[in-house]
Amino acid sequence: MSSINRRSFLLAGAGGIGAVALSCGRGSSAYALDQRLRLGAQRAVSTAGTTLEQAASPAGASGYRRLTAGPGYALTVRNDLATGKADRDDRRTPLASIVHFTDLHMIDAQSPMRFEFLHDITGSAFRPQEALGTHGAAQLVKRVNDIKVGPFSGRPFDCVVSTGDNTDNHEDVELDWFLTAMSGGTITASTGDSTHWEGVQSGGDSNYYNPELTVQDRYKKAGFPTLPGFFGRATAPHKSAGLDTPWYSVFGNHDDSIEGTLPSNFLGLDAVYTDSFKFTGFADSTSNAALQDALRTQSTAILNQDGTMTSGWKVTPDSRRRPFTPVEYIERHRRAAYTGPGPFGHGFDEEAAATGRGYYAFPIAPGVTGIAMDSTNRAGFTEGSIGDEQWRWLKKRLQAGSSTYWDWGFKHTHAVEDEYFVLFSHHTSASMSNILMDPAKPELRHAGFELLRMLHDFPNVLAWVNGHTHRNAITAQGHADPRRAFWEINTASHVDFPQQARIIDVCDNKDGTLSLFTTLIESAAPYQSSYDAGTQSALASLYRELSFNDIHADLSQEGAAGDRDTELLLVDPRL
Repeated sequence: MSSINRRSFLLAGAGGIGAVALSCGRGSSAYALDQRLRLGAQRAVSTAGTTLEQAASPAGASGYRRLTAGPGYALTVRNDLATGKADRDDRRTPLASIVHFTDLHMIDAQSPMRFEFLHDITGSAFRPQEALGTHGAAQLVKRVNDIKVGPFSGRPFDCVVSTGDNTDNHEDVELDWFLTAMSGGTITASTGDSTHWEGVQSGGDSNYYNPELTVQDRYKKAGFPTLPGFFGRATAPHKSAGLDTPWYSVFGNHDDSIEGTLPSNFLGLDAVYTDSFKFTGFADSTSNAALQDALRTQSTAILNQDGTMTSGWKVTPDSRRRPFTPVEYIERHRRAAYTGPGPFGHGFDEEAAATGRGYYAFPIAPGVTGIAMDSTNRAGFTEGSIGDEQWRWLKKRLQAGSSTYWDWGFKHTHAVEDEYFVLFSHHTSASMSNILMDPAKPELRHAGFELLRMLHDFPNVLAWVNGHTHRNAITAQGHADPRRAFWEINTASHVDFPQQARIIDVCDNKDGTLSLFTTLIESAAPYQSSYDAGTQSALASLYRELSFNDIHADLSQEGAAGDRDTELLLVDPRL
């Protein structure tokens, strides 16, 4: 890293900084917030383009609100697991710089195989912004390309890892949009009839946002604007530059099941994807109630239901909506057209392509290894777990890179060059609770609490990075032996507000501690644009604005100060 003029006195009493920052949110006094922002900026190599510099903020106190550039997030020092020396910035040595994408949810919003009518039960069934997801993703890619280096390491990004729910309904066309956004190319975010929109937002139903119509739907009553010509702009071809950084892909439940919830081809529903009638529920109330229970409570009772589908809505059939299998998901990543900056296959090798195996290890930087886990359960439902075959592979791989580890409570040592490990999965430790047996591969499945216990046996594990919750949350996974502690880093989605991704800078402080700096980023889109503008950046701006104002939005997903821009301290396990 190039020489940086830092002043050690900025870190005097760093432990106290952590306590203060955790107790102060964005509602702190202007003076206190400004002081904390200045401290974070002075410790960084650069804040440009990150939320250390600015973050989306509503212009107004209530009602439908446009967004504006608000103050950035103050850097929060998290010394839950270790305390570094006050002058550590003067010795900080970068080891790796990682960008974390998650839950991009490329949505074919005109698909007949969707459950929009259940959006009062689960808000993800319908979002007013869902026609603009490809524009938001392309502008997020642009932001990463513009920033180029880790804000605290100064190191060029080593990789981008997208931890699942890259698609919304595991359709071929959604996967094509995701791969094109990541690797570069032209996207036309439309299916069915290219001359007009065939989704629920064009039918005048007051239960949905109808942007082009004057009907006073429930969203218009909440202040949403009327947008003449909206769908013509949303479905016009636009280009993604593609990432300049090598990137890797991880499975999420939405990449493997119907609406991320029901098992593939449940009750023969796969046929609906490419047919002409739009699914609006079952003809009998019993099956409808079972479907609602499955979405609300993850009830397995729906597996015993047999219902006849009903529909009064017709769409233009489109073969591109065909649901893909895990093997096909992997194969598509291995096509030359989607290689972009590499690596070829984006983590998936020939064996994975043949078997559908969704987990692998990959080099992030010298001495830093990434492990991508597949936490989806092919039996269906939103929560996850890992199968026993993957469990045994993971344990073996961690043992191979660790000179010291614990097994059955006994310490083991062997001659090996230590690696640092950063693990990635879609599900969090708390959401890995679905241990239903996969009918296609009957094997024991392991829950999140078991995985946490295993990871504590390997001091070289620095972090477990994941998504699924659409929420910024950072959890200290402590241990009585501080070398066996690590951080669980959960990042918000890029479909729901706050629409953020996260940079993770791994640094050696040369004082017996490591620092993981986590810095959130937004897409490169402006906070406001003209409603009649059709540029990609303007539509990505509207994408963010509509997500903020969604009647089902949970604005607490932005997280608290200690979940956003942080320094996460760890004892260096090699010492």
